[in-house]
Formats: sequence, structure tokens, C-alpha cells
Amino acid sequence: MRVEDHGAEPGLIAAIQVKQAWLRALEKTAAIAAGPDRILPETIAALGRQSADSLALLSDRETLTFGALAGRMHQYARWTLGAGITKGERVGLLMPNRPDYVAAWLGVTLAGGVVALLNTHLTGAALAHAIRIVAPGHLIVAAELVEEAVAALSLLTEPPRVWVDGDSRQPYPRIDRALAKLPGTPLPAGQRPKITIADQALYIYTSGTTGMPKAARVSHYRIMAWSSWFAGMIDIGPRDRMYNCLPLYHSIGGVAAVGAMLVGGGSVVVREKFSARHFWQEIVAWDCTLFQYIGELCRYLVNTDVSVHETRHRLRLACGNGLRADVWTAFKGRFAIPQILEFYAATEGNFSLYNVEGEPGAIGRVPAFLAHRFPAALVKLDLGAAEPVRDAAGYCIRCGPDEVGEAIGRIAGDAANRGAAFEGYSSVADGEKKILRDAFKAGDAWLRTGDLMRRDRRGFYYFVDRVGDTFRWKGENVATGEVAEALSACPGVREANVYGVLVPGTEGRAGMAALVVDERFDLVALRSQIEARLPEYARPLFLRLRREMEVTETFKLKKRQLAREGFDPGTVSDRLYFSDATLQAYVAIDTARYRLIIDGKVRL
Repeated sequence: MRVEDHGAEPGLIAAIQVKQAWLRALEKTAAIAAGPDRILPETIAALGRQSADSLALLSDRETLTFGALAGRMHQYARWTLGAGITKGERVGLLMPNRPDYVAAWLGVTLAGGVVALLNTHLTGAALAHAIRIVAPGHLIVAAELVEEAVAALSLLTEPPRVWVDGDSRQPYPRIDRALAKLPGTPLPAGQRPKITIADQALYIYTSGTTGMPKAARVSHYRIMAWSSWFAGMIDIGPRDRMYNCLPLYHSIGGVAAVGAMLVGGGSVVVREKFSARHFWQEIVAWDCTLFQYIGELCRYLVNTDVSVHETRHRLRLACGNGLRADVWTAFKGRFAIPQILEFYAATEGNFSLYNVEGEPGAIGRVPAFLAHRFPAALVKLDLGAAEPVRDAAGYCIRCGPDEVGEAIGRIAGDAANRGAAFEGYSSVADGEKKILRDAFKAGDAWLRTGDLMRRDRRGFYYFVDRVGDTFRWKGENVATGEVAEALSACPGVREANVYGVLVPGTEGRAGMAALVVDERFDLVALRSQIEARLPEYARPLFLRLRREMEVTETFKLKKRQLAREGFDPGTVSDRLYFSDATLQAYVAIDTARYRLIIDGKVRL
């Protein structure tokens, strides 16, 4: 019986519902330890028997019931063993979003292989790097990506054996034809190696926003933990359907969203790419109850024209991360979204945060009764050195309420607390760089997230910036995320990307913002509004107006190339502006004004 039926106060009802969400998640994840052999492929096999005709994965390309998904998974498992792939051997997967993508990694991992989920946006040297650091013996490639794969493999001294899914001009064996000859029945006992939740299942790559991507190790335990936790937190059931347009090679779109729906008996609509134009029409047509977002997607939708479908949906919840407070309110109100569940997590991270209460802008809060399960801390950081500040005794200093610091998570040293473990990367050296030792006492170890956060007096955490994105100007720390939020609130600003640029003869980096604007944009109004919202040192000194913004495959804004290009009109073809202190206005940067700035003849 629901608590509303007893005439409880709305505040009490909300508090009870929040606690119920946490308890459901805890109950589902607790069951993992009780069945160490119950990996996700085994769960899919069981669902294939119990709910054979229920829909599991849907798309315009193909639809798989649980029975069909289990059958395809078993075909991939038989192919894995037939190809001589042994337990722990690595297999690369380069395939666009489609139901068969999920079947592929489920099947290979069921047979003991470790699958590297390769970013389909990578080409050339970047793709070669991603393959090289994992060194797979085999590579499964979709036919439409074969030419990109061939170019990348030519840069490797020991390329993997390639298997193509679909018709191609390249002379590689066809994995789809090989699969068609194999039965979809479960493998008899003893024909495949014993796999437990402790074994590695995947390599999932970091976004590479601050350097070349790294391949994070992901165990079967983490897959089950992510899937079970979200299934409990969101209360997924057989009638739920998730709209998922995020990359399947990413931990959120490919594992958490898909795994949670499947273990809960629900289904997933897999779309190859996000389309703001078709989004609401498809949400209604596919009868979705859930949407997995990245904050930028919500902002794109808020900036679209009104659609007749945008409030005719059956969505009960939108779940994701990176949703700014201003976009949150507009998104929830305009599109009549009953609930938003914002969370914080990282592929290689050892703790996560959940905003079950629906506090706009917050990334989560840890309930007091679960504080021991989420050993997270915020520590003061020397931004110049990008290292935690140490006290006289040599230990890190915890941040107080509303103080900004780097988030760290304590690494568990016992097998009983797998959720707080750090599984590392393909490179041991890369993993060691992430570990903060002797943080609060001799011998302890904490994982550095590289994320700056603050925690308010109520215990809500707020994302501030990446450690590498924050810069210093006039002796002050400038958080690019907060500046971008202020800029985005100005009329006519559709997108804002903030970063620091070098100016000869000055210390630190001056603020610069790349903006995508519409016909409402006005430089005078912009300057007036940011003067009211930002301290002087945080106001962008330079502006760059662009037609569109470049983003990573997970919709994170690219900054490094923009920062390198700076404000030189000889290099940048976009319109450039400078905040002139004398004129109290943004003025266009031409060659003459650029020369005055870099020669130190203009007051900054």
C-alpha cells in the first residue's frame, strides 16, 4: 500500500519515497554477492527462458525479444570459443549503436573473452592508439566502419585479426555468416570456462578530454552492480521502456542504461544518434517511460521549436548527469517531466552520488544511514600544481561547507567491498597516477576523480569543474562551468564553452568564451548581465562567436584546441571580441587591436 493512502503529509511522503529508492537499490546489489557466478550474460540467459517473447532491445534496424537476445548471445559465445579465444583474451568491438552490439559483448564475455568497446568516432592515429593500448587478438567491425579500421590498423605493428559484420569490399571473414551457422542454444556445461563476478569483462575508454583516452578495466561485478543499482533506484519493471540515444561504447549508455532495463525485465529503444528534431516524436511512437540523458541533450531540446509531441509522452522519469540548474527547470517544466534523477559516476570511479530528491543543479546527496557505504570526501586543491593541499602533518585538508575541492573516494582494501575498489586501466602506470596515498592517515589510499565539487550545508553535492579546466586569473580561480552557466542565461546565447587563454606579459590565463548565438544576441546586453552575475576576474575577456560547438562523443565540450587557437584573428576565422576596459564594451578584434593586446599596450 502506498504511503499516500494513509493521508501522510507531502514532505513525509517524499522522504519515504526517497528512502525506498535507496533501499531497493541496496537490496538488488546485495544479491550480487550471494551469487558470484551470476554474471549479466547468465541473467540474460535466464530471462531468455522465462520471458522469451518479451521485448528486450528495439530499433529501426532490428528488434530482439529476450529469447532472441539470449540466442544471439549464445551464437557469439560459440563463435568466441570456435575462434580459439581463451579466458581473459581481448576482443575489440567497433560497431554503431544497434541491438546486435549488446548481444556481441554479452556473448564474448559469456565465453570468457574481454571486450574493448571502441569509440566509433575515432579514426586514424586516435583509433590506432585505442586498439594498441588494449592489444586485442580479434576485432569485430561493422561493415560501414571497415575503411576507418583498415586505416588505423595500418599504423599498428601487430594488428588483430579482423571480422566484419556485413558486406564489405575488404577481404575479411564475415562474422555474421559465421554466426548464422551456429545454434543459439546454451552451451553445455563444461564447454566454456568458469566465469565469476570477479573476472574482467570489458575495457571502456575514458573520453580523453584532458589527454589520450585510457582503457578502464570493468569487471563482471561492476556490470552487475551498475545494472542492479539503477534497476532498484529507478524501480524498473517489465512495462518500462528506456529511450537510449547515448553511445553503447560508453558506460552509461551501453552498460548502466541497457543493463538496468534488462535485469528489471524492461526494454530499451536503441537509437544510433541523438536527434533533437525527431526526439519527442520517437519518444511517443516507441511509448517510452524513461529517458537516459546527458545534460547537453536536454539543453538542445529546450532550445528547439515547440513540437506537438513534446507533452504527449508517457515518460515518468529522466535519468542522467550533467544537467545544469537553469536547464533542469526549463526542461522539467516545458516538457512535463514528472521526475529527474541526476547522478554522478565515472567508469573507473569507486563511488557515485544520486540526487533522488530532485534538487535542481545538485548531483547527489549521501543519506546519513549510508555514509559508510559511500566513503567520499572533498579536499582542498592547489590548482596551480593540480595537487591536494597538505597540512603541517602532511595530510590532506577536508573542505568545509560550500568550499570547492577535488572529490576523492576511499579505495577498499578488502574483497567484501568490491564497490569501493579501483580496477585500474590497461596501463598500470596510468592507474597509479590516479591514487592519492596517505591522504588522511598513513597507509590509506583514495581515488582522485579529477572533478571539483562543493557540498552545501544540507549535504547536496554540486559539480563545479574539471581540475584541468579551472584556471587562475588575477590571482583568483575561475571555474569554467560557473561562467558558462552565467553566459547561457543571457538572451540569445544558445551554447557557451569557457576556457583560459595565454596573454603575453600576464600571469595565469585570461577568460575566453566560445558562443553559439541566435538573432536575440546583443553584446551590450551580454556585458551588462555578466557584470551583474560574475565577479570581475571571472568575466570573459575574449569572445568567439561560432556557428556550432564541437563536442566529444559523450557531448562534452572540446576546449583544448580552442585554447590553443586563442584570440588571434590571423588564425581564427570566427568573429572575435575583446572586453575594452576604457570603452566599457566588447569591441571587435582585428589585426591592429590584436597586436596592441599582445604587446601589452591595452589595459586588461
